[in-house]
Amino acid sequence: MHDLRRQALESGKTTSRKARSKQASPASSRPNSAPASRAASRTRAVSRAGSDEDETGNLSDETSFSTNSIDELLNGDASDPITDTWRADLADRIQELLDRKRSSVQGREKCLTSYVRTLTAQYAEEDIRGKEAELVVAFLKSIKAESSEKETILAMKALSMTVITSPSDLIYDAVCSPLKRVISDSTSIPSKAAAVRCLGTCTFFGGASDDEILDNMAYLLEIVASDGSFIDAQDEVDPVVAALEEWGTLSTLIDDLEGESEEAAEYFVEQLSSSDPGVQIAAGENIALLYEKSYRPLTEDDGDDFSETDIIADPDDTPGVPKLVKNYDVYRRSDVLKDTLSELASLNTHRLSKKEQKAIRSNFADILDSVEYPTHGPRYQNAISQDTGKRYGSRMTVRIHKDGVMKIDKWWKLHRLQALRRVLQSGFVSHYERNPVVFESLPYTTPPVSLATTC
Repeated sequence: MHDLRRQALESGKTTSRKARSKQASPASSRPNSAPASRAASRTRAVSRAGSDEDETGNLSDETSFSTNSIDELLNGDASDPITDTWRADLADRIQELLDRKRSSVQGREKCLTSYVRTLTAQYAEEDIRGKEAELVVAFLKSIKAESSEKETILAMKALSMTVITSPSDLIYDAVCSPLKRVISDSTSIPSKAAAVRCLGTCTFFGGASDDEILDNMAYLLEIVASDGSFIDAQDEVDPVVAALEEWGTLSTLIDDLEGESEEAAEYFVEQLSSSDPGVQIAAGENIALLYEKSYRPLTEDDGDDFSETDIIADPDDTPGVPKLVKNYDVYRRSDVLKDTLSELASLNTHRLSKKEQKAIRSNFADILDSVEYPTHGPRYQNAISQDTGKRYGSRMTVRIHKDGVMKIDKWWKLHRLQALRRVLQSGFVSHYERNPVVFESLPYTTPPVSLATTC
């Protein structure tokens, strides 16, 4: 087994990386066309706007982006609360995990639950330092055995929490194949979805190369394009949503997506016709991200290579803000896409609940705005502030306790925020303040400001 003690912070693996090659090999069997049926069952909550956001666009530090049933189980299990003796308790749980000889399935489930809840609530890098390799081996034994659905999913959750607490350049190589076997071969749909999530986290933090990131993005796109049939999960919502969301998160690591955008956009646009709001919103947010990434700063070396229609200037002429130029087209039939997004932004149907309709309308109003104006991030407002004389711009913020906020003014920031919250849940703020890996994944671009100035 590789030595997993070398930290990702030493090699900068949490920062964005340019693809070394446009020839990332996709999976071998791309369907000629996606099946007509869309993922239909509604087993998860709709995305951010439906429940976790108030009218001003603020996301509370207590917001949970949990999508897996096992996460709900962890949140609802108070039988083993975090106490002041958590370090000693964690040491005991680690020893139990490493010594499997006389353990039972139920005992491992309880031990994994305690381990995950402690690493979620506390930043415990020092406590697991030097034990990562043995822990990964123990988690993989549970993942490969699939003795119970609960143990399997908890082991993947424990693996995710371990890599985000103490990341390494070498974890990805150890876990990629076992996770893909669960995704492809498991008979449990929740296990498949959890494995997709874990694969995304381990790819992001576990030392995957640029080519491996692109390969996994192609793999996830196969799941989306086939409505889950590629992994024997036809029309199952959770694996498809997981694949969409993890694709979006991994794409934030790739600076230049020109070689991947057109094909990805085709499949994401197809998923806009899904009957599940979660699938639609995840696909829409990826589309907005693709449009955002298709623009780059205009430089003096560009000369007259671009027409004025391809250049966007800051409407407020803010000093130091460069003009942006369209580097490539994301989707050829942009007029058709805008019509579809407009319909979703004004959706009115008895098929969905009021909460679901509100989520779709709110999200797709933002997505349509970003497709039309790719420099506009989530919750963008053109209204002029009387205090500054400038546009409000993106008004989505994340509260950091009571005295500060982080502005989410780009789609790549929203994708990373949601990915971190899915893994860390209520421990997001604790890790954001103490875990440098989490902070560097989503750093402040400006110092925190008081809530009074943003609401």
